[in-house]
Parts: sequence; C-alpha cells; structure tokens
Amino acid sequence: MASIWNHRISISLFGEAEGPAIGVVLDNIPPGEYIDIEDLARFMTRRTRSLFLPDDPNHQREQLDFPQVLSGLINDRTTGSPLCAFLNNPRGIGQVDYQNISRIARPGHADYTGAMRYRGFADVRSGGHLSERMTIPLCFAGAVCRQILERRGIYVAAQITSIHNIKDKPLSQTAVTKEDLLRIRNRRMPVNNPVQGKKMLADIQQASMGGETLGGTIACYAVNVPAGIGSPIFDGLENSIAQLVFGIPGVRGLEFGAGFQTAKMTGSQCNDAFYVDDRGHVLTKTNHHGGILGGISSGMPICFDVAIKPAASIGKPQETVDYSAMTNEVIQSAEAPHPCMVPESVPSVEAAMCIALVSHLLDYPNFV
Repeated sequence: MASIWNHRISISLFGEAEGPAIGVVLDNIPPGEYIDIEDLARFMTRRTRSLFLPDDPNHQREQLDFPQVLSGLINDRTTGSPLCAFLNNPRGIGQVDYQNISRIARPGHADYTGAMRYRGFADVRSGGHLSERMTIPLCFAGAVCRQILERRGIYVAAQITSIHNIKDKPLSQTAVTKEDLLRIRNRRMPVNNPVQGKKMLADIQQASMGGETLGGTIACYAVNVPAGIGSPIFDGLENSIAQLVFGIPGVRGLEFGAGFQTAKMTGSQCNDAFYVDDRGHVLTKTNHHGGILGGISSGMPICFDVAIKPAASIGKPQETVDYSAMTNEVIQSAEAPHPCMVPESVPSVEAAMCIALVSHLLDYPNFV
C-alpha cells in the first residue's frame, strides 16, 4: 500500500486532510526506549507553526492537538508493540466547498492523477490523503526515531539553503558538528545566517501579497553515524532516505553530497581522499559522496539537498480543464494560498533521515 513504508521498522499513515483525524502506526520500534514527550511536542510544533505574516489570520497555519498515543508506550517507554499516535484534526469536515471543483484539475495538484488512479472516488478536499498534511504524522514517527538516535550520539538537522533567489551558506559537509546542527535547529527560521532568513521571509511576504508562492532548497545533515550502516544495490541507505523524502509532497529533487556537480568533475576531482586523523579515525578530506559509498555509510557526515516546489494553490486565475465534461476552464483557488512550504518541510526532511537511519541501524551490532 502507498501509505505504508516497511523496512525493518514499518510506518503506516492514516487519515485525510479534511477528515476528523490523522495518525500513524510504527511497528518494530525497539522496546524500552525512553520517549521525552515534551521534546516530541517541540518537534511537532516546528511542523505546524506559522512563520508568515503572524498578524494576518489568513496565513495562520492550524495547530493540532498533541497526539494521543493509543498503544506502544507505557510510562514514557516503548513496549515493543505497535506505537500508534492519533492526532485530532481541527479542520474537521471541510472548510471549503469542493463540490463544484471535484471534476476540475487544479494546476499543480494531484486531482486529475488521483481521479484516474482511484476511479473518481478519492477524497479531493484539500488533497485528501495526498495532502502535505500527511507529513504531520510522518513527523511524529521521525521525532520518535530522532530521540532513539540522539541517545546513541547521532544528531540530525536541516537548514533552509535557499528560498526563491535568496541563498544561505550551507554548513560544511566535512566539518559539520552536533553544535552546528543544534544551533540551526533551535532557530525559528532554520538558516545559517539569520540576516538571510529575514530576507527570505520578506520575499515570501512580497510574493504572497501578489498572489504567488515560492519554493526553495533544504540541506539535511546527520553526524556521528558510524561507518558500515546500510547495504548495496536495492537496500542502500540512500535508497531508504530517498523513498521517505519523496513521500513528502512538494519534493522535486534530491542529491547526495556534491550531487549533480559530480557530472562536471573528473575522477580525481570527485574521489574523496581517505586519511587517518589524530584520534585514529578513518575520514575523507572532502565529502563529495555525502557520507554514503555503495549504499553504506562511510563515517563522514551524511549530507543531502532537497528541492521543494512552490505551493500549488496560488491567488491567481489559472487555465485548466473539467475532466468530466471535457471542457476548458479557468479556476481561482478555493483555498487561502500558503506562500511557502519550505520552512514547514524542514522537520519533515529531518524525520525522513531519522526514520531511515534507525531502520538501518537495527542491523548494526549492539545497537539495540
């Protein structure tokens, strides 16, 4: 099923954007893991809080009740049974009347493809099960996995490296540290240079006033991942990360390390020279491989970049079709435009990295 990811641990998402609830079931989480509920709540808040025009109610992002854990957790410890989190959906039953546009293919949305795939029975309200809101339970799963990793000294964080044409300096792919990641993660706008973050927010606000939306890029890092995690061919660590990352609506591109830049390099430029540091660790002088070679972690920081497209609901008329009547139409979005999905995608990208790492680390000696 499309809503189930199964790789040593399994994740099953349920619910729809305008339904009464959404949630997630995690299976094969190791028993006895302590889950800090307050820390989990902080992670979830990063996904749902608003950064845009806080005094404008049209741009306030809805807040979820804190997830109710129905099973798999007693006295803040995982029991080993399926961990089920149920999240009340404050939207309830739809705020927007979709009856008149249920046969209209909104540009940039999956209305048409979903109708073809599900024979016209898919829930079209705010995208139904195809909505970006399904990353909220994904973030719950990632928050649980992040705590499991940090208890073992592994830290994950992501930064916004660009929005539209405004760029922020990425962290070092060879020398990024736990302290760097915590500094970025604790900022309301997760950027390296706060000045650039302010410029990004101003650009988003300007685009919003013109009825437009903006995309951008996110860089994600994991430090202290031991060498030897993952497998070759179809079970590679990149494979798992990529599958989870592309489960985030709006993702249009993913590259590890130097990514597409390696196509412009020679072999001697692309290869990362190995050396032994003064503590007896095998490292590489550069990190064009992004911390993964042959699907297996090298011990260097794991680094990848993600491209997020502009939100599809814009405040301008757009040409489209009524695929029931087979007529050409012009549509104005029935939803309040969300000017930029990039900031709220940051914890979703982190969640994908955390889930993939825990899944592969279960094979690592003495991990559990």
